[in-house]
Amino acid sequence: MPKTIYIPDTLRNWPWQRAVNPNYEICKAESAAWAESFGAFSPKAQKAFNKCDFNLLASMAFSKLNKDGCRVGCDLMNLFFVFDEWSDVSDAVETRKLADIIMDALRNPHKPRPQDEWVGGEVTRQYWANAIRTATPSAQRRFVNAFDGYTASVVQQSADRDQNHIRTIESYFDVRRDTIGAKPSFAVNELHMNIPDYVMENEVIKRLHAGCIDMLCIGNDLCSYNVEQARGDDLHNLVTIVMHQLQLDVQGAFDWIGKLHDQLVDKFLDDYRKVVARYVDDLGNWVRANDQWSFESQRYFGKDGLRVLSERTIEQLPKQGYSSVKPDKQGVGILSDFEDYAGRVFKGTRTAAWALGLMASVGAVVLLY
Repeated sequence: MPKTIYIPDTLRNWPWQRAVNPNYEICKAESAAWAESFGAFSPKAQKAFNKCDFNLLASMAFSKLNKDGCRVGCDLMNLFFVFDEWSDVSDAVETRKLADIIMDALRNPHKPRPQDEWVGGEVTRQYWANAIRTATPSAQRRFVNAFDGYTASVVQQSADRDQNHIRTIESYFDVRRDTIGAKPSFAVNELHMNIPDYVMENEVIKRLHAGCIDMLCIGNDLCSYNVEQARGDDLHNLVTIVMHQLQLDVQGAFDWIGKLHDQLVDKFLDDYRKVVARYVDDLGNWVRANDQWSFESQRYFGKDGLRVLSERTIEQLPKQGYSSVKPDKQGVGILSDFEDYAGRVFKGTRTAAWALGLMASVGAVVLLY
């Protein structure tokens, strides 16, 4: 019998409620068409990605932005996916090359990309050329700087994977705070604001920033752990880190992380009372958006997400193993193999529906989250 895991209700006292940008449907359609126009993945891999509905995450996280801003947010989720889908199956040297292409395209959005270049370069160029049409200079600067840190951290994640390196809890957070992609995402929240540097450098704002990011890391890792351990790609997950360092079983790690999240909630809400600003309110909304999307999309729990949201229980999946097949083939191989495997292992059980839904998690974007 599969082992039942209880997911702590980390947002039981979180004051921000679910909100969706009114431009969600139209931006989702436009952004999906734009992403698919590059033909970066096989039809089956693209279908799996669509089931994750990262546009819903963007529309929740950027619920107050206008249509232009919502579209920039949706496109960012697609850009994250392209980079992560390739970097997840690349060594550190190759990932560094991909990161350099992305950063060159960000810094030179009007320069044509080489014809034989990796598709991510043109995806990035088009994304940023559209974003800077309406983004303020301060938001543009912070986004490029944050994305540089994000791509560098993904290179480090690839290096850790190359070496099968399991970090300590502290050093894991040092890297994870960047690989989750929250910092460039926050820059989109301020897309149409002119926030001075001295505001961002305020100690209270910096603590709120850090607390929000840590809660996003925890929320993502709690929800993604089961699918990641099943495919043997869980070294960059806090649950695995805590189990290894503190010598806990799976449920013990989930419980320990839940208590850590409770502490972060208390600190965030205490600091939040000291400031009144829309940007800070957006940080609180990000935590709710990330959590809600994790259950509403099919990324981590297939079609069983709303039940998991309510009951907080999942059944641990058997390991399927990790694949290093490139994304253009990965969508066909792993998806069909895992669908068949999950169907056989969980035949006739409640777990079968969402185990089959794991096809939506192939490629594992870090995010956002």
